[in-house]
Amino acid sequence: MRLSGPLALLAVLAMSAPAAAQNASQINQVRAGANCPKCNLFQASLGGLTMKGKNLSGARLRQADLSLTIMNRTNFAGADLRDVEAYGAVLSSASFAGADLTNASFVGAHLQGANFRGARLAGTNFSGAEMQQATGLTQAQLNQACGDAATRLSGGLRVPAC
Repeated sequence: MRLSGPLALLAVLAMSAPAAAQNASQINQVRAGANCPKCNLFQASLGGLTMKGKNLSGARLRQADLSLTIMNRTNFAGADLRDVEAYGAVLSSASFAGADLTNASFVGAHLQGANFRGARLAGTNFSGAEMQQATGLTQAQLNQACGDAATRLSGGLRVPAC
């Protein structure tokens, strides 16, 4: 089927529309302490907040700032965490199962007991991160990430230098 005229113009416009921007209402709900699975938190500024045990599974947190947050036991399973800045964040026992952490920065983060089963770690920076007792981590995952001599892993796992 071939489109012409107004239909063709609508098709071109639909394909060239930008990706969905952040949802300010959802970001404000999370900043106030609400659970928000599958929310659009693109570029959210959540740095320095304390929000333990939240459900952000499947949420879009791409390019969000989680620096210095305390989010122990938070569920990020299946979430989009690409390009996240989580410098010094405390994320112990958080679930990143199946999440996309591509090019995220967890420099100096506390990730003890965090679940990384099936997470994508390409380009993820774990320099200085404390990841003892993390679960679901494989050497294949870590080979795609990087860290430094201060990165703490268990079970004989190693991470390439950044």
